[in-house]
Amino acid sequence: MAQGRDATSAFAWPLRLRPSLALVANGVLLLACLGAALAVIATSHLTREEYARLQALEREQQQLQTEWGQLLLEEGAWSSPSRIERLASERLEMRLPAIDEVEVVRP
Repeated sequence: MAQGRDATSAFAWPLRLRPSLALVANGVLLLACLGAALAVIATSHLTREEYARLQALEREQQQLQTEWGQLLLEEGAWSSPSRIERLASERLEMRLPAIDEVEVVRP
């Protein structure tokens, strides 16, 4: 009978060791569950990392907003008309012209 076997039956499972369809299905389902569990773990880990990164970026945004507000206040102080007029008269010795020194140029 060993000589009468074809090529496909030479690699077939012996009848007593052949896994049943239910056993194969259970094995496939077990592997699918393990794969899904690993995917959930990896996704949870990535979500935590990205949330921590988001919080760091939000803190940085708040710091930059505070700094921007301070810079706007500083700009307002440096560019006030009274300060500019005072610096022009002190450093550059500028003054407002008298009425008789004003000339109107017409085209």
